[in-house]
Amino acid sequence: MNKRQTRSFALISTAIAVVVFLGLTVDSHRQFPKLTNADQITPQVTRGKDVWHQYNCINCHTLFGEGAYYAPDLTKISQQRGAPYLTAFLKDPSKFYDEQRHRRLMPNLNLDDEEIAGLIAFLDWVSKVDNQGWPPRPILVTGSSIPGTDLAVAQQDVSGSTPSDSRLPPGARPVSGTEDPIALGEALFRTATPVCSACHSIAPGVNLAGPTLAGLASRAKQVIASADYQGGAKDVEGFIRESIVTPSAYLHPGEMYSADGMSFMPNTYPKSLTSEQIDQLVAYLASFQ
Repeated sequence: MNKRQTRSFALISTAIAVVVFLGLTVDSHRQFPKLTNADQITPQVTRGKDVWHQYNCINCHTLFGEGAYYAPDLTKISQQRGAPYLTAFLKDPSKFYDEQRHRRLMPNLNLDDEEIAGLIAFLDWVSKVDNQGWPPRPILVTGSSIPGTDLAVAQQDVSGSTPSDSRLPPGARPVSGTEDPIALGEALFRTATPVCSACHSIAPGVNLAGPTLAGLASRAKQVIASADYQGGAKDVEGFIRESIVTPSAYLHPGEMYSADGMSFMPNTYPKSLTSEQIDQLVAYLASFQ
């Protein structure tokens, strides 16, 4: 190839690349309104965005994987936690996390009700943006509520990875056969919407947004037998099903799990899961003796 041909090749290649780039740019902007749900940007969402910037939330948190990486990525936090939990948390974070146990402490920003409602609306809008699966999993920070708990196990559990078989309860260990209800329930535990493992740990003593599920069957028996229990369950399976379908039927002790008589756990599973899937999830959770 001589100099003239080389120059022509470079010019033509550059021109083609520019045309492709401009075409992709135009196509991206064409899709932005749909991908970002622009029609759902209400004045409250805009107010929440202003609160996000006013208090420099991005100095600690991240959205779409971009930010300080000091605290959790909040891209899907609205779907993972829900408005009641976020409202109570923003009013007083110290009720949910302790600096000594969790190795960090969210400051109380003293937000008023309008600011909190706006911020939650903004985060809810963010959670519904089509981000093409990024970040790939919830980026959560966890800690132990009892001395000596293996934090690595808890962090693996939250991220969706499976700890070594020897560290798992019998019901959580891999089993053969895709039709086994416990195995299917374990898969649902990590894939249902909202993801159960984003709020619940299976490691003893590790409480996240929800209480640990280690020893759930034993605790369920104690709750059913107690005089304070007002639910309708008669056995462990019934109690677990009740907790999934109507989570406010029994409120787990602790201000970080409920407020005003309502559990922070989402009550949407009866709509997002079939009755058979709920049975599978119950079978899996009931195996935690």
